Amino acid sequence: MTALSRTLSPRTVNIDDLRAIAKRRLPRVVFDYLDGGADGEITLRENCRVFDDITFRPRWAVAVPQCDVRTRVLSFDLSFPAILAPVGYSRMMYPGKTGGECAAAAAAGDAGTIYTLSTISGHRLEDVRASTKGPAWYQLYLVGGRSVAEHAIDRAKKAGFNALVVTIDTPVAGFRERDPRNGMKELLGGSLFSKIPYVSQFFARPSWFASFILDGGTPELENIVVPGKGPMPLIDIGAALASAVVTWDDFKWLREIWPGPIIAKGVLSADDARRAVDVGAEAIVVSNHGGRQLDTVSSTLRVLPEIVAAVGGQTEILLDGGIRRGSDIVKAICLGARGVLIGRAYAYGLGAAGKPGAAKAIQILRDGVDRTLRLLGCASIKDLNSSYVSVPDSWRR
Repeated sequence: MTALSRTLSPRTVNIDDLRAIAKRRLPRVVFDYLDGGADGEITLRENCRVFDDITFRPRWAVAVPQCDVRTRVLSFDLSFPAILAPVGYSRMMYPGKTGGECAAAAAAGDAGTIYTLSTISGHRLEDVRASTKGPAWYQLYLVGGRSVAEHAIDRAKKAGFNALVVTIDTPVAGFRERDPRNGMKELLGGSLFSKIPYVSQFFARPSWFASFILDGGTPELENIVVPGKGPMPLIDIGAALASAVVTWDDFKWLREIWPGPIIAKGVLSADDARRAVDVGAEAIVVSNHGGRQLDTVSSTLRVLPEIVAAVGGQTEILLDGGIRRGSDIVKAICLGARGVLIGRAYAYGLGAAGKPGAAKAIQILRDGVDRTLRLLGCASIKDLNSSYVSVPDSWRR
């Protein structure tokens, strides 16, 4: 047992506990990158709070000796209905050759679920794919242009990634106020003099800092290879996103070069849901980027019923944003999602204790799903429907 995994004591019982451990272990700039949202962080908070608006309607005096929490998303059998979402810069949260994205992917595979790799990864996609014994999806930004993306997609095909997740909600990067306060730009690419006001936060976390230095410092983006220049430096990603807008027309091109399922991530309206169906997306992710892009947009759970109604079963629907408990997953499924993507929930675990921390986060949520089903008097995920929850009248208007 490593010193880090020992931080996961029996008192580590929920995702907030993992968040607290990650906050103690990570430098402020890294933790706040993970923890923060755009502008006033209203959508970030609402993503979590909105689950409180949905109340359960259990069936009592029902014997449920065991529950079946397995599900099937597209053609993939999952041990429970949660997929690890793409989280950029994960290698900064747990540095090391087998850390970051590789550690999270390994935890997902061990748990019997899918890991989704962000384009903005500190590890080569081939190494991440080799780290998991489960399915893996590749999340795509068009940073660097189509030719750079085509090269990454070809690598993803050859490495054995099973689906392509196309993020549609990043015409520019959202303004995350914690980043400039913490000196993100200066620490990534500024002069030595400009770094001085911010470096003390690294020295305050000596264990993380030592692993960061041993790992070679800030990683380049190994999956964004610019012809004639090599991997893109992390500092360049903001400007690159601003010239990498994904449009619905791009889905036709992607269909020509990607043979597997294509998933549209970032849908927040019935109109966009129907557009995703029209361009042939096999699934959509109802997502506001974890509250990290446009602030004061709707929480994802709030728009889920509208999107379910608009799609009418023509494509599979997943939800991300605000998932912190197994009961949140159950509520999303009751309202029509096939499953959910979890981002911060497992990333807090990764930042807290590497692979054991990510595994702990997954286990917390899985146990919560099982317990919630038993308390509802429901024997299987497949039996969940809207009769198990009450929705506020205001949602029906």
